[in-house]
Amino acid sequence: MTVLIAGGGIGGLTLALSLHQIGVPAKVFESVSELKPLGVGINVLPHAVRELVELGLLDKLDASGVRTKELAYFSKHGKPIWSEPRGIEAGYRWPQFSIHRGTLQQILLDAATERLGPANILTSHHLNGWTETPDGVRADFIDKATGKPAGSHDGAILIAADGIHSAIREKLYPQEGPPIWNGRILWRGVTASDAFLSGRTMIMAGHEILKFVCYPISKQADASGKYQINWVAERHMPPTYQWRREDYNRTARLEEFLPWFADWKFDWLDVPGLIRNCSHAYEYPLVDRDPIPQWTFGRVTLMGDAAHPMYPIGSNGASQAILDARVLTREILAQGPTNAALLAYEAERRPATTDLVLLNRRNGPEQVMQLVEERAPDGYNVVTDVLSLKELEDIAANYKRVAGFQVEGLNAKPPIVTMPAGATRAGAV
Repeated sequence: MTVLIAGGGIGGLTLALSLHQIGVPAKVFESVSELKPLGVGINVLPHAVRELVELGLLDKLDASGVRTKELAYFSKHGKPIWSEPRGIEAGYRWPQFSIHRGTLQQILLDAATERLGPANILTSHHLNGWTETPDGVRADFIDKATGKPAGSHDGAILIAADGIHSAIREKLYPQEGPPIWNGRILWRGVTASDAFLSGRTMIMAGHEILKFVCYPISKQADASGKYQINWVAERHMPPTYQWRREDYNRTARLEEFLPWFADWKFDWLDVPGLIRNCSHAYEYPLVDRDPIPQWTFGRVTLMGDAAHPMYPIGSNGASQAILDARVLTREILAQGPTNAALLAYEAERRPATTDLVLLNRRNGPEQVMQLVEERAPDGYNVVTDVLSLKELEDIAANYKRVAGFQVEGLNAKPPIVTMPAGATRAGAV
């Protein structure tokens, strides 16, 4: 029987494509009336890119994204702290991609529409509830815009890939409440600007209270020689700050945060210039949810942000959703679309993502910036005067271990999904 997938984001569409790859029918249900390429930039790490390559999407990724070459950390004065190669340059067999989130979703949507057929990608279908049947599960939908019923669909299992505000998770955990805000606000935008450093570098500057992240998401310059630079400005607000909770995702007001970065004009990057020259910037609260003790209830389970919403630290949100989809596909291939498959998937993915959610709350690999700020707030000449090389290496290595993308381990690891007999793998790097 068909696998029902609530949510047409990155995780849901990856799952649909993966199930199609192994010959299992799937239907995707999305609340909005039209899936549009929204959002800003994201990074897809090598362990997740590997899975997209397995789905034959490498050429599309290469045409639309940037193969990230390095990740570099800097102090609030623009002084180097730590840098490391990424993707192919780091020795992985697969690249890391910096790409617009909407572009990645569109790549997945186009592939899913082509392979599954448009009749299996249903918009204006918001999950309103479900019941288990003798053969599986029946999901009931409404058109959220009108409140009118949108029909019922029968399937073998129901997968909640409907994001941090998951309707399914809310029904399973009705007392949980809204996502947890940790006091930080993100302002995000994309600016046409000059290339910086290697031209394929992702940078993070600052510390826990005030931070700036940016990286290119276009590899070709426009007619004026500019590249699309994705940036994130972050501030840990004082306890007296009242976040406008009714505006979860609103247009940013530059005057509210630009002054904090006014003097962050380094010889290699003009931070205030990037902010000032952005045509549209958006404000987001930095939120996650506490890990929960159970994802699977009968023939229903959670995945992606519905299961483990985490801070966007270490570039892991989308990557972990992709890994969820592939592990779930592997278990469905082995055990069919059954409760047993859902439980096996959860047994692997829930502990791993719980560790990552908690590690991201401690700033993940970005803690090197905070240590520098605490030990040398007025600056330094050489970072090893402040942090030992061993400290720097240990922090970076520990995050790769928890997130599951150590170079040697990933390169030696067999594919998550073993293809059915007669099928071929697509894509080479």
